[in-house]
Amino acid sequence: MKNDNMKNQYRVNEQIRVREVRIVGDGGSTVVPTRQALEMARDQGVDLVEISPNAQPPVCRLIDYSKFLYQQKKRQKEMKAKQVKVEVKEIRFGPQTDEHDYQFKLKHAKEFLEEGNKVRAYVFFRGRSILFKEQGEVLLLRFANDLEEYGKVESMPSLEGKKMFLYLAPKKAGVAKKSQQKRDNERREAEASEKAPAAKTAQEVDMEMPANGGLLANAKISAEALEKLTEASGE
Repeated sequence: MKNDNMKNQYRVNEQIRVREVRIVGDGGSTVVPTRQALEMARDQGVDLVEISPNAQPPVCRLIDYSKFLYQQKKRQKEMKAKQVKVEVKEIRFGPQTDEHDYQFKLKHAKEFLEEGNKVRAYVFFRGRSILFKEQGEVLLLRFANDLEEYGKVESMPSLEGKKMFLYLAPKKAGVAKKSQQKRDNERREAEASEKAPAAKTAQEVDMEMPANGGLLANAKISAEALEKLTEASGE
């Protein structure tokens, strides 16, 4: 059924009843009478396929129609494969959620965002618990802060009926924002690793270059002694 729909999408050969068409190909494009275009197709053993009927004049290609349909089907399949299906995952809290439950739901939210899904977190206020709406807002803001490396806030906490919602969207892979604390720790570690080899090199140099000048000084003294010895022998 799908192939039939695709076949009916294009007019081919004698189905094209306009006066002239624009033929496009690797060498460019040219406008010719439709009758001439049909003769060109027959001479090349291919079909005249109308690919853009709304253009003035309509745009056609000289190509084997079966090959053309195969290319179109393949292109649609590739485009469909590239489309990322984004789902919205829900995380529900109560206004007085305990720490263990909070950490459990935080872990799941991280997994959802890493998979490329959006997260809709909300606090449900049952009965008189609506009096704790400020507490619910604080909870959602903490939730957003703990997920800053994995998702970005699309909308701040807002109360809708008995529910307060927070929406998070996943960050692109490889560009997760690091917290300031992590950046400071990495900077200190990098500075420490740079200083360690430098200190070691200085120590090695001190060992190789003693106070009397080391190997270089000894070589200079030996050369002078040899020169004096040669002069004495000549005398």
